[in-house]
Amino acid sequence: MSFLDFVKSQRQHVPIVPTPSDCNGGTYIVIGANTGLGYECVKHLVRLSAVRVIMGVRSLSKGDAAKAQIEAETGIKGVAEVWHIDLTSYDSVKEFADRVKRLDRVDGVVENAAIAMANQTFSEGLETSLTVNVISTLLLAVLVLPKLQESAKKYGISPRLAAVGSGVAFSVKGELEKSNGDVLDAVSADGGNMSKRYPVSKLLELYAIRQLALLRPVSETGVTINYVNPGFCKTELSRNAGFILWAILGIMKIFLGRTAEVGSRTLLHAGVAAGKDSHGKYVSECEIKEGQVAPWVTDDAGAKMQNRVWESVSKKLNIIQPGCI
Repeated sequence: MSFLDFVKSQRQHVPIVPTPSDCNGGTYIVIGANTGLGYECVKHLVRLSAVRVIMGVRSLSKGDAAKAQIEAETGIKGVAEVWHIDLTSYDSVKEFADRVKRLDRVDGVVENAAIAMANQTFSEGLETSLTVNVISTLLLAVLVLPKLQESAKKYGISPRLAAVGSGVAFSVKGELEKSNGDVLDAVSADGGNMSKRYPVSKLLELYAIRQLALLRPVSETGVTINYVNPGFCKTELSRNAGFILWAILGIMKIFLGRTAEVGSRTLLHAGVAAGKDSHGKYVSECEIKEGQVAPWVTDDAGAKMQNRVWESVSKKLNIIQPGCI
């Protein structure tokens, strides 16, 4: 995508697609829900008559404060509830998924939590942004998918699993091709180019989600899996960036940034209203926009890289939770 195309997409109107009838009686889960896009997405779901909205948060105190604010702003109590999940810990992800299994139904899961790191740190044996943005995100996806599938069959609904990604995934052409052997291990070990780590992690997530959707077709599961780009938004995602990058992004936010509320509309669409034709697709501005996916992601070389990424991701997932893939 050229810079001009980026500007045009940032200025495109983003509608609030779901209606109260779409959400009425539904149970939804939003990860990374105490601030930014996740917070605004929860607020929309509460207003749109969802019966239960689970806020997955790392800090329970911040989650409780966000819940109280949502209740105050909407005037609706007893819908939002706060659950703990820490994506730097695989045990925490598994504990959260076990709680999800005990729910009566799940209509949609929005995996919104992500981090952008300026310096190399490690969690669960991988560089932290890869642990959070890729492995834990996919771990939660595969662990909640059976519950979504069960809900689809039991209630005759069409659940969604939306992974929140980013268009910056297409800004790192050739980065993964530099790696030899296990893709994630190679990227994790390379601490010399952390400025590109966030977009690389989002490219890895894109490949993995698309492969998961390919292996779990909606015709088999009844569950729509998609990858949603919320656009460039005024959130706290860049808080850990180095000073120069932080300053550049700050200036861009002033002139081009969407508010968190506007960005959250894309999450709401992907997690509640996107059609089955969005399965495995890139969704942006509440539309399927496969045309914005870089050609090198979908060509033969891209298909091979997608398989390499999935081999790495699935191997790690099966070590964390044997048999989950």
